[in-house]
Amino acid sequence: MMRRALALAAHGPRANPNPRVGCVLADAGGAVVAAGWHRGAGTPHAEADALAAAGERAAGCTAYVTLEPCNHSGRTEPCAKALYAAGVARVVYAQTDPNRAAAGGAKWLRRKGVEVVGGLLADEAQALNRTWTHLVTTGRPWVTWKLATTLDGRSAAADGSSQWITGEAARADVHEQRSRCGAVLVGTGTALLDDPQLTARRPDGSLYPEQPIRVVMGERDLPAGARVLDGAATTWQLRTRDPKDVLSALADAEVHHVWLEGGPTVAAAFMAADLVDELVAYVAPVLLGRGRPSVSDLGITSIDHALRLKPTDITLIGDDVRITASLKGLR
Repeated sequence: MMRRALALAAHGPRANPNPRVGCVLADAGGAVVAAGWHRGAGTPHAEADALAAAGERAAGCTAYVTLEPCNHSGRTEPCAKALYAAGVARVVYAQTDPNRAAAGGAKWLRRKGVEVVGGLLADEAQALNRTWTHLVTTGRPWVTWKLATTLDGRSAAADGSSQWITGEAARADVHEQRSRCGAVLVGTGTALLDDPQLTARRPDGSLYPEQPIRVVMGERDLPAGARVLDGAATTWQLRTRDPKDVLSALADAEVHHVWLEGGPTVAAAFMAADLVDELVAYVAPVLLGRGRPSVSDLGITSIDHALRLKPTDITLIGDDVRITASLKGLR
């Protein structure tokens, strides 16, 4: 039942300020009565969605929920109270709610005499909301640094040209990854040199329904005709060189996943501040010999001090290799 709830939760929008949550209501005989999932901020929570579908049949049921039922009134009423009012006899949840403002639903339900069991498939539930959990527990968004590089570590040729290092399949994958994030970030150097649009587009050129906030950090002005300033998506120009200031502004906007696209100077600044959580590298079977490096000086002078990442996924995409690696716990 909890796996069914997790599968439902996965339908929720990844970049939404709210966590992805699923709920399954089962009767005393183990038959599914109703199910629901959260479709984003302002819509019914998963429990409310399932209860609405169940109606009076919810009485006596067990609710399997991927996140501890909330205990606060925000855009919607507390889910803990809704479950109790519907006569749900038992609640089984996976992840304990790390949000102090919303937590406490399990305790409240127990006080009302409802049987509550927590922690079932908690790791799977937390992985489903990895970036949201990170924002709630640390106060800053999760940062994924994306880079496209040649085999010899170049992001552009000696003449400055960089389109295209990787193939079409890898570029399509980048756009899909962008569509799952709350913000895509570059520095003014990249914005001025490459004039990127920074939208999330399908291979046919159409836009994904949900677009990340396009963020340009730095103190230089952008020309009025810059593609990042078109009306295809929201754009923020943050006049700062401090990565902490940028992440603080995005955290205030409830953005929990930042897709850091460059360039090498901005990437080095985030690395130096220990603000990169994950690296997604698209490595092309290409050699340039000289040109712009994929990242600026990291202050590493000895092989003994090399930053050795922990790969979590290696996938062949077209002719290119996508390597996903974690930086957490390495420093």
